[in-house]
This record gives sequence, structure tokens and C-alpha cells, in this order.
Amino acid sequence: MPVSRLDSSPAAAPAPAATSHMTTLGYALFATRWLQAPLYFGLVAAQGVYVYKFFNELWKLIEHVLSGSADETHVMLAVLKLVDVVMIANLLIMVIVGGYETFVSRIGLQGHRDQPEWLSHVNSNVLKVKLATAIVGISSVHLLQMFVDVHHTPRHDLLWGTVIHMAFIVSALILAYMSGPMTAHEHGPRSDHAAEHGPVHPRTAGTADVAGTAHAAGAPGAPGAPGAPVGPVAWDALAGGTAAGGAKAGAALRPIPRQAGAGRYAVGAEERVAAAGFPARKELETFDTGHLRAPDPLVLDRLGRLDFVARGENVVFLGGPGTGKTHLAVALGVRACEAGQRVLFATAQEWGARLRRAKAAGRLDEELAALDAYPLLVVDELGYVPFDGESANLFFQLVAHRYERASLLVTTDRPFARWAEVFGDGGVASATADRLAHHAEVVALEGESYRTRGLEAAAVAGWPGQGV
Repeated sequence: MPVSRLDSSPAAAPAPAATSHMTTLGYALFATRWLQAPLYFGLVAAQGVYVYKFFNELWKLIEHVLSGSADETHVMLAVLKLVDVVMIANLLIMVIVGGYETFVSRIGLQGHRDQPEWLSHVNSNVLKVKLATAIVGISSVHLLQMFVDVHHTPRHDLLWGTVIHMAFIVSALILAYMSGPMTAHEHGPRSDHAAEHGPVHPRTAGTADVAGTAHAAGAPGAPGAPGAPVGPVAWDALAGGTAAGGAKAGAALRPIPRQAGAGRYAVGAEERVAAAGFPARKELETFDTGHLRAPDPLVLDRLGRLDFVARGENVVFLGGPGTGKTHLAVALGVRACEAGQRVLFATAQEWGARLRRAKAAGRLDEELAALDAYPLLVVDELGYVPFDGESANLFFQLVAHRYERASLLVTTDRPFARWAEVFGDGGVASATADRLAHHAEVVALEGESYRTRGLEAAAVAGWPGQGV
């Protein structure tokens, strides 16, 4: 019988003494990464040299233009030299920032307005491919310089310049092709931290807002529905658990349009989706917004850009059963996987069980640190089953550990003011909600359950075969 990845037996964990020894040795080896730090500062100095070279070449160009000794070919060659210097400097900054972030330590740019787009999903394979393409670009500029000045370029140099450039192109294509299997191996289920707990079992019917249930019940369209943003908001506003505005109910299926660029998946996307533990695959574009009064579909479209993951912020979907919370949570998680991010999905009870096992094995700190490798954790069905005392305290530690560091996406049917019913302790509930909601977008889903819409329509119109 398949077992949930969060339900493995604690007996499989290593003995605490052996774990402690292995952890100490591993930390010592891991600390040697700081030996690379001076190398990156050396590259910073090299970049300074290129800054000097750029302005030196620029000044020479200005002098020749002002003296009238520069013809069109001379100007073009000089500009190509400047472009060449800039492209090499770009290559350096990519190695400095991306390499340091990948191999040494996080720089902590989440939320910075100038954070480069490529840095949010960089890894060693992506970095190598980007460097290869940058080298091809630099080689192209060198070859173009030869062709511009073809009358003064020996045929031998031109021939070998072309051959070398083609070799760069071929090697870049081979590296890009090889990076697919390499990333699949790196992020595959057996190398994923969560995969040690075994395959994911299918979720029981009726325990989550899963789209397939709607189709089985004959409900039209895809299930689920979005909610209006409330956060960041004041505590008393959160306590009410409602949001204003939104689309009118009763409309036909209104799916969210696919965003521009949403089809460009990062390498290894399917492997990340498989390793995340989703109960089923859902897409944001198939979400039916027609049965909701709130929020506006543009709210979900904005969340689909995943800016909250880049900033290390949270999202809370708040609504009754059948409003589509799980569909949205899975859809955003799938999109994060497609964008190059690692994601883990589990119910609140499964997260509690996972943390209890880690604590019993004496490795709670290591477990929380291991979860840092996942920019997004999805906590589904918070509130459906109350926590026991230990699980409530451990879940608070998870929220506190990720506070202002990485993202949590939580689905719940309880407004924050009623979380004491879930945690069994008002103090723990308040502290958890406070940290979770501080940097969060709270989206209230207001509408009828997609599971019961067909029943309600039948109750009004009469069952088939009955007189009306």
C-alpha cells in the first residue's frame, strides 16, 4: 500500500549519536565553501580592471572623433570593442553574483527592487548554460570585428576565428542539452529531501478541494475559486476573515488567461512537480472564477507572477469548503516549479507529523534547515483537523523559522480570530498568525462550493424524472 511522503516510520531514522557525528562532520565540510569567497572578490577586482579599460577605450574613441581621424569603420570597431568589454563584464557579474549565491552563501536579495530575474532560479546547471551563451555572444562580437575590418584581417585569422566561434556554439548547445538530464538527476524524487519518505499516496476523497471531485459530481468547469487580497492588513481586519470587492456570481466559466511567458519552463520543471507531492496537477489557467463573488481574477493573475516567492512573502487562501483553495495552492506551486523553484506540498496534519518525527529523532533543527532549500512550502487544510499541543508548537516553529526568509502558502477555512480552535492555545495561535500575516497577502474566497452547485440547481429545478 503506498505511503504518504510525510508518513514514513520514525524507526528508519539514524541513531541520534550517529546523526550528531555525521552532522558535525558535514557542517565542517560545508564550512569550507567560504574558501571560495576570496576568489569572488578577486573577480570583483578584475571587473574594476574592465571598467578602467572601457573608459580608456571610450576616451580614445572620443579623441579620434574630435580630431577627425576616425572614419566609419574605425568608429564601428571601437564601439564593438566597448560592447565586447561590457559583455565580458556582464559575464563576470553573472559569475560573481550567481556563483557566490549558488556555491557559497545566500546574498539575501529577496524583495530587493533590483534583484535580477535570472538569480531567482539560478543553479549550477543554469549558470553553466548562461555562461556558455555569454561566451558565444562575446565570440560573436570578436568575429564581427574581423568581418568589419576584413580588408586588414588575414584569411588565416578569419578562418580560424569562424571555426572557433562554431566550436563555441556547438559546445554551448551540447551543454544546454546535457543540463536537462543533469537537472532531472539533481531534482529527481530520490535526491529530493522529501522523497526519503516514500511515494505520495492519493488523497482521500472529500479531504481537499480537488478538481477531479467536481468533474465526478458533474459540476461544470474546473473547481476552485480565487479570493480578494486583504494583506498586508491590520489584525482586526484579519479577524473578520472577509474581503471586499470581486467578481459577480452566476457567470459562466471564466478561466484566468495564461500570462505572457508562462509557457517557458525552466529546465527540470516536471521533475520538480513530481517531487513536490501535489495531490493532483492543477493549472491556474483552468481555474473557474465564475462562481465567486471575490476576488477579482486579476488578483490571482498577479499572484501567478510569483513575486511573493521572490520576496519571501506568504499567501493565505481563506474560504469555505469547495471554494477552490487547494486548486489555487497547487496551481501556484506548479507554476513555481515551472519557474525553477523547489516546492513541497502537504496538509497541515502531515506537516505536524513530519515535524514530530524530526523532533523525536533529535533532528528538528536539521529538518527546518533542510526545508530552507524549498523557496515555497504549501500547507493545505489548516483548521480542518485541530492540532495536538506538540504539533501546534512545532508548526509555530516552522512559521517562525521561515519568517522573512522564505514563503509559505496556507489554505484554511478559519479566519485568524478562530485559530485558537485549531492550535488549542490562544497564545500560540496569535503568535503563529502574527508572523504568517505580517508579510502576507490574505485572499478571501467568497462563493458557493463548486461541489454542491449541481445539487442546488437540481433542488430548484427538480430531480430528473420528477414532475415539477
